[in-house]
Amino acid sequence: MGFRKKNKSPPVLSHEFMIQNHADMVSCLAMIILLCLMFEVTSKFAAMFVTVQYNVTQVLDEETEPVNLYQYGPKDVATVFFYLLISVILHALIQEYILDKMSKRLHLSKTKHSKFNESGQLAAFYLISFIWGCSILTEVRGSGVSEARRIRPTDLMHAFQVKFFYICQMAYWLHALPELYFGKVRKEDIPRQLYYICLYVVHITGAYVLNLNRLGLVLLVPHYLVELLFHASRLFYFSDENKQKGFTLWALLFVIARLLTLTLSVLTFSFGLPRTENQGFSLAEGNFNVLTIRMTCLAAICLTQAWMMWKFINFQLKKWREHSQNQAPKKKTVSPKSKTHKRDPTRGECSGTSASAQSPNRTGDKKKKKSLSHSLILFNSSPSSYEDKSPPESSVLCVISI
Repeated sequence: MGFRKKNKSPPVLSHEFMIQNHADMVSCLAMIILLCLMFEVTSKFAAMFVTVQYNVTQVLDEETEPVNLYQYGPKDVATVFFYLLISVILHALIQEYILDKMSKRLHLSKTKHSKFNESGQLAAFYLISFIWGCSILTEVRGSGVSEARRIRPTDLMHAFQVKFFYICQMAYWLHALPELYFGKVRKEDIPRQLYYICLYVVHITGAYVLNLNRLGLVLLVPHYLVELLFHASRLFYFSDENKQKGFTLWALLFVIARLLTLTLSVLTFSFGLPRTENQGFSLAEGNFNVLTIRMTCLAAICLTQAWMMWKFINFQLKKWREHSQNQAPKKKTVSPKSKTHKRDPTRGECSGTSASAQSPNRTGDKKKKKSLSHSLILFNSSPSSYEDKSPPESSVLCVISI
């Protein structure tokens, strides 16, 4: 019996060691924070990481129950850091137990494998965020939060679900930055992923800090639906290349989502916020309803949407050019003088090998050769050549026999 070769473990604290065991180290750090909640000495410090901070209770009427609202502050950084660790752990679980098993069955190349992992992770996140965002929009509308803001428009606060949603959003997109290193993303894909990760972090953090949580939530929900459709379609495409109908629907919804985002942003910053009662700038109250900030936010959203449409149009034009080049007919010009006749058993059977069958008139031979060349050109421009890139040799022989 031969001994089995054991895989050598990488050196401790090396790059390969950190990449292979980063999820275990992060889970240990998260467990330490959770264990600190059990002791009185460290419970207050650990609660700053786990629970949502800056709770404010408002009493509307004597008959109604008090409403719990939340503000933001510097302690939210600790909360975002803890849920960043949770995002890293969930990322590793999805990768190991779902995506790796699926990619082994599909036998993908390195390029498709990296895109498959990216689409798998983002599709799971977009699905959860879309469902969560829709539930928040339906719950907040029917809760007492809207009534509290009608009575006190100067109180710019968040409901619990809204604040927790934004904290999880910031934690997820911040965790995507170290995952570029831990996930061994290719150098060619790093700039593209850095672009959209930074755009998500800037826009979501800006909506959270400037108390534009309602507008940000309404704009994120349809955007996440469109992105979910794109990455789900790409996953189906990797499993079966014939499944491409989802991309057509995605292209239509992408344009509609961009127009919806621009329309809602212009209406909010140009007509909605200027007519509210809480005008002015105050860091203590979290009020940033000033013309300069409104126009800056509107310009940032419009520039982002224009950049996305520009990338989308270039992507569609590139695919259209590739498709037209692949489907273009390949015309072959056959000159009868330079054509060399070779004996072929199949060709001999189709056209006849006896020399007595040929007519002695040379003018008739020239006319036949011209008609054959015209028939070859017409055949190569027929719709059947769109389906196959290689020249249909067997069909040409049948045309010659005719």
